[in-house]
Amino acid sequence: MTIADLVGVSAVDAVTESIKKARAHESFNAALSIFEDRAMARARLVDSGEVTGRLAGIPFIAKDNFLAIGGPTTAASKFLASFEAPLQATAIERLEAEGAICIGKANLDAFAHGGSTENSAFGVTTNAIDKTKVAGGSSGGSAVVVALGIVPFALGTDTGGSIRQPASFNGIIGFKPTYGTVSRYGVVAMASSTDTIGVLASSIDDTELVMSLMAGKDDKDMTTLPDFWQAHKLDRQLKVGLITESMTDDVDAPVRGAVEAYAEALKEKGHTVDGVSMKMLKYALAMYYVVVPAEISSNLGRYDGIRYGRRAAAESLAELYGKSRDEGFEAENKRRIMVGSYVLSSGYFDAYYLQAQKARTLLINEFNDLFSRYDVLIMPTAPTTAFAIGENVHDPVKMYLADIMTVPASLAGLPAISVPAGIDDSGMPIGIQLIGRRRDDTLLLALARQMEGSE
Repeated sequence: MTIADLVGVSAVDAVTESIKKARAHESFNAALSIFEDRAMARARLVDSGEVTGRLAGIPFIAKDNFLAIGGPTTAASKFLASFEAPLQATAIERLEAEGAICIGKANLDAFAHGGSTENSAFGVTTNAIDKTKVAGGSSGGSAVVVALGIVPFALGTDTGGSIRQPASFNGIIGFKPTYGTVSRYGVVAMASSTDTIGVLASSIDDTELVMSLMAGKDDKDMTTLPDFWQAHKLDRQLKVGLITESMTDDVDAPVRGAVEAYAEALKEKGHTVDGVSMKMLKYALAMYYVVVPAEISSNLGRYDGIRYGRRAAAESLAELYGKSRDEGFEAENKRRIMVGSYVLSSGYFDAYYLQAQKARTLLINEFNDLFSRYDVLIMPTAPTTAFAIGENVHDPVKMYLADIMTVPASLAGLPAISVPAGIDDSGMPIGIQLIGRRRDDTLLLALARQMEGSE
C-alpha cells in the first residue's frame, strides 16, 4: 500500500480499513496498541474539511518510543507499561498538522535495544514474510505493519540500523536521514549522538514526502539542523563506491549476489561503480558497542521508579531504585547499562570510551575521504537475510553482528537507505544500503527512485 492508493478515499474509510487490517494481523504482534477513538475522531474532522494538508486522512503507525496522545507510550518495556504521554513528539505533531492520522503504536525491542524485536516486554514480532523468522529491530513492528499493508508508512528510530535492518528483513524501504534532520523531542532517548528519526515505507515517493514534512529546526531539540530538505532530480551520472570489505565470505552468498546485481544495474543506468576500500569498517561495530552503551547508561538513569513509570515495593530508597530497575528493565537493557557504566568508570574511561571516540573520528575521516571522490557508497544492509526466531537470543555477540553493515553510517551521522533488491533461495528479502554525504539525503532518494523505476 502507498499513499497514492488512498487518494480519493474518505479518511473514515481509510482509518477503518487500517484498523481492521491491524486486528486481522494480530498474530504477528506488530502493533502494540490501536488508538481507535482518537483516530476516528480525527478522520471525521478530515472528511468534514476542518483538517487539511498534504497527508489529509492518511493513517500511519509510530514506533512505541514516540510520545503520542491517545494511548500508552511503553517503549515496549514493563517500566513504562502504563505511562500515558502528556505531549506528542514533534515528528507526530508535524505529520498531524498536515492531516495524517496516527492510528496506533508498533512493537520494538524494549527501549530500542536490539536487532530482532525479540527483546520486547510484550512478546516477539514475527517477520511479515515468514513467521518463523525475526522481524529485525529495533523498529521491527514498524517494518511489519508496512510490509503487511496495514498502513502506507510508519515511523521508526535508527540509532545503529534500527530502521534499515528490519526494512531489509521485510522487503520494504527504510530511510535514516542525516543526524539532526528531524527533531528527537518527544522520543524516548537511546544514544543521543546517533539517534535519528526516519521512515519505513513501500515507495520512495512516500518516504520523501513524509521526510520533507518532518524535517527542519525545532527549538525543543538543539541538535536539529535548519531545514535543508529540497527535492532532488537526478540529472547526472553519479560516481558510486562499492565497499569491498562488505563483500567478504562472512556475508551470505545471495546477499553478495544481490549487491553485485544492483551494481550492474547502476552501471546500466550510466553511473560509474568502483570497488573502494574502507579499512575502518571492521572496527565500527566495536566502536559502536562502546559509545552507544555509554550513552544508554546515562539516558536510562532517569528510570528510577520515582519520577514516572514502574515503582517497586521497597522499604528504602536504595531498595526502591534496585527493585524498580530490576523488574522494569529487560535482560538486554541491563546488559547495555552494565557495559556502558563500565566503559565510563574511573580507570576504564581512557582505555575504552576515549579510544572508541578517537576511532570514530578516524571512521568519519575515512568517509569524508571517500566522499571527496564518490557521490554515493553502497553495501549490504545486513550480512544475512532474516534469521530464525530464537537463533541468536543466547549469543549477544552474534546478535550484535547483524548490525555490522549499518553502524558505520550511524556513527558518522550520514544519511542511509535500505532498498529491496531481491530474495534469497528461501524467499526472504534482501536489502541494499545506499549511503550519502551529510545533507545529501534527497540525492540518495533520487538515486533510489531511479533504480525503483518510478522516475
